[in-house]
Amino acid sequence: MILNYIDEDNKISEELRHIFEKASELALEDEIGDIKPSEIEISLTIVSKGEIREINNEYRGIDKPTDVLSFPQYQNIKEIKEELAKKPEIIMLGDVVICDEIAEVQAREYGNKIEREFVYLFVHSLFHLMGYDHMLDDERRIMRKKEEDVMRKIGLER
Repeated sequence: MILNYIDEDNKISEELRHIFEKASELALEDEIGDIKPSEIEISLTIVSKGEIREINNEYRGIDKPTDVLSFPQYQNIKEIKEELAKKPEIIMLGDVVICDEIAEVQAREYGNKIEREFVYLFVHSLFHLMGYDHMLDDERRIMRKKEEDVMRKIGLER
């Protein structure tokens, strides 16, 4: 797994980076099957509340901060598999942007460690990068189960 980090304030420790990589591999393994981690690239950026508000406004027309944003390169798993079948050296799944300030507040509200909140937001975004959504109840149940499975496998379940 190639994870490109943009983390100017060094909020993401080396240990947390390893957990992100493991979570990525587990999520992708369950969805795509036999993949080589070196074939998949994801960009992860940690930003302030003001920065995520600007990004949210620019790309979604919502002028308020949010915890995480996902920018997928593909619509769904089928497209990702089709791209992988072409045997590229690397495919870029997309970009994940996490607001550290909101993650910290949510961790306190939910009684979680900040690391768990960061990982959950990242896992949540991974599934968005693979085409999952939570707008409808059925979609939400499917996506939540997938998130919970990955979090359980890495030992960070609720």
